Amino acid sequence: MDKQLTQKYNVAAPRYTSYPTMPYWDTCNFDSRQWLASVKSSFQETNIQDGISLYIHLPFCESLCTYCGCNTRITKNHNVEEPYINAVLKEWQMYRSIMGAAPVIRELHLGGGTPTFFSPDNLQKLITGILHQVTIHPKAEFSFEAHPGNTTEAHLQTLFDLGFRRLSLGIQDFDPAVQLIINRHQTLEQVFNVTYLARKIGYTSINYDLIYGLPLQTMDSLVKTMHLVSQLVPDRIAFYSYAHVPWIKPGQRKFTEADLPDASSKAQLYETGRSLLKSAGYAEIGMDHFALPNDELVTAGVEGTLHRNFMGYTHQHTQLMVGLGVSAISDSWYGFAQNQKKLEDYINDINEDKLPVFKGHILTHDDLIIRKHILNIMCTGQTTWNDHTESCETLSEGIERLEALAQDGLIELSLLGLHVTNKGKRFLRNICMALDARLWSDKPTTQLFSMAV
Repeated sequence: MDKQLTQKYNVAAPRYTSYPTMPYWDTCNFDSRQWLASVKSSFQETNIQDGISLYIHLPFCESLCTYCGCNTRITKNHNVEEPYINAVLKEWQMYRSIMGAAPVIRELHLGGGTPTFFSPDNLQKLITGILHQVTIHPKAEFSFEAHPGNTTEAHLQTLFDLGFRRLSLGIQDFDPAVQLIINRHQTLEQVFNVTYLARKIGYTSINYDLIYGLPLQTMDSLVKTMHLVSQLVPDRIAFYSYAHVPWIKPGQRKFTEADLPDASSKAQLYETGRSLLKSAGYAEIGMDHFALPNDELVTAGVEGTLHRNFMGYTHQHTQLMVGLGVSAISDSWYGFAQNQKKLEDYINDINEDKLPVFKGHILTHDDLIIRKHILNIMCTGQTTWNDHTESCETLSEGIERLEALAQDGLIELSLLGLHVTNKGKRFLRNICMALDARLWSDKPTTQLFSMAV
């Protein structure tokens, strides 16, 4: 990789799972009634044909992984399970009353936290309650995240019987020194056993999460991890950049910047991992994702139908995504809303029969235009615009900013659009930043995002 480009573009940048990004949501003018109206409109427009997506946040973990940026609650008290499930089911009924008709479930994902913190019986109670009196789309996909260290055959069988076919295992790195400093422990044997059992039961897709740029991670440890992973042949691999945000996640203060690879070394870790994955037969998908050639993500990438939302990349697209549980984010396409981030506040709102949304953003005309182009870039590596149908000053200003990236060879820019070059694939976040009108109109005075490299 070009070291000069790495240095130039190694700036704090959003990951663009949404636009506008959360720090730029217009929360002061957010009206929950507008949010609910946008949910109802989106539901009525798309439910019958496309269905909706559901994300359920299950925040509990028995120990803190110090690299983690997710909203978690650390406890060994499993008595928290049932009250939390009851609260989530009550929140779902609030949304059901807004929809007014039976939802068609297209996607269902359990994230965390650690969903397998919950017992199989309690997970069955949760999913059975969610799916009561709904229609399941013929192409529905159910998936969940799991810790290799606590996922049992009973977990796998129970969720399989409920319709789950996709499983995502958080691995990050197999190196003992790295696992120790990030407090994330799982053995190769545990990962192998969960993978083997899942395939034996009938799961059709297994994803491994890996991270580069972790503290004490070396080229040697990454290569060894990639070698072990390639022997297990997961269907998908998410190869994420470690996001160092200790001002948001104090757990990351267990180590310092001195324990982290510098930008140049981190870029080399990525390029090495990327090369090893491609040599093992994996195709590159969007940003940070890889899949075997026959995977639906690859097909969607080729056909231009790949989609990205708060859950990551998907080969299916629903306009409405409802997030349930503490800190969960919902997307109606016309607006975003986030639930209370503190568990006690979430439970209190539910107990008071209040939808537990505490902030959000209703998209403007310009937001919708910029969102479309950023989504295209993140999913297909290209986008087109039309002066007659997209009269938007903020887009014009963004196109002007793109010229510098074209000069560096990251994109091919024309009057009607752009195409990301092979060199530019590593800098998708930077390319999207050029179009980010809200960021440019209000440049942050403090660091809000992780570094791009």
